[in-house]
Amino acid sequence: MKIGVLALQGAFAEHLVMLRKLGVETAEIRLPEQLDDLDGLIIPGGESTTMGKLMVDFELLEPIRKFGLAHAIWGTCAGAILLAKDAHREQPLLSLMNITVERNAFGRQLDSFEAALDISTLKQAGDKSDCDPFHAVFIRAPIIESVQGETEILVSLPDGRIVAAQEGHLLATSFHPELTGDTRFHEYFLSLVSV
Repeated sequence: MKIGVLALQGAFAEHLVMLRKLGVETAEIRLPEQLDDLDGLIIPGGESTTMGKLMVDFELLEPIRKFGLAHAIWGTCAGAILLAKDAHREQPLLSLMNITVERNAFGRQLDSFEAALDISTLKQAGDKSDCDPFHAVFIRAPIIESVQGETEILVSLPDGRIVAAQEGHLLATSFHPELTGDTRFHEYFLSLVSV
């Protein structure tokens, strides 16, 4: 299995570290031809407008869109925005997931926070450690305002705001699992890749 991490901008290095910790072959993706031998792709957090413009400049937008029709893609924070069909503003989007996102939904950088989330999807393996709450890091995070079609809500905050969703082999999280030592979300993504 080989997983690429879009490496144009943002927190791509941290995803690579987590994947390597799990013994997965990785690649930094900056050009369309680098998608050819991948089994899955992670679009990291960063600045979604900048990342989208760079995807256009490097002629990656359409190739990643086509890749996502057949392969697993996980977008974290800015990556979740890029996967969405609607972000309430004009910016390049992959429009792969039937989700609407609200950018910077929790406020500015100073309003970043951490939360312990109970994520039933991570408990499926039955391992006792999978029952522990997931420590989620939110940095200028979006929320998933709504889901449509067959998109499934995976995680909501206690106030009902959606922070993770899945549509088939596509995964979007508002938070940054790569900034913790907890590999469970990366393992979950790998299970989508191998389906």
